[in-house]
This record gives sequence, structure tokens and C-alpha cells, in this order.
Amino acid sequence: MYVCSCFRVTEQQVREHAAAGACTPRQIASESKAGTDCGSCVRRIQGLLGRGAGCPRREPVAAHRSAAAAGSAVPALPLTQQPAAA
Repeated sequence: MYVCSCFRVTEQQVREHAAAGACTPRQIASESKAGTDCGSCVRRIQGLLGRGAGCPRREPVAAHRSAAAAGSAVPALPLTQQPAAA
């Protein structure tokens, strides 16, 4: 059965990409283009991927903010340098 009719990507193809290490719809898209046209298949791809046991879990943004509020060390983004005034 097709998951992405725009690029004719099947459930089996999504499962094969997942077995090869793809953990997110974006990774599936980079391998097969599925989800990059109309986007209606992205939720279906998410459902097929589920919570793969071999995929790293990302820390939720809310937990990151809570750590910052509690005074934990949170890595800062590098600042870009401003050009010197002439």
C-alpha cells in the first residue's frame, strides 16, 4: 500500500528505511522524497516509525527550559561577531 502517492513510496519501503536506521520522517524524506511534496503522508510515516528501539530519543524542549530555570548549565549558542565600525 502506498504511504506517499506523490512519489509512490510504499509502507514496505518506509519499513526498510527504518530498518536501515532512519528514525524520523525527515530521514525517510531524504532517502525516498516521501513527505516532501504535499506533506499529507508525514503523519502516516510517523505512525509507521513509531518509537524505534534503535533510535536516540531527543530531550523535550520543555525539559531543557526547566533545566535552565533551575540554574543547570545549559550550552549557549555562539554569538556572531559584529563588523567593526569604520
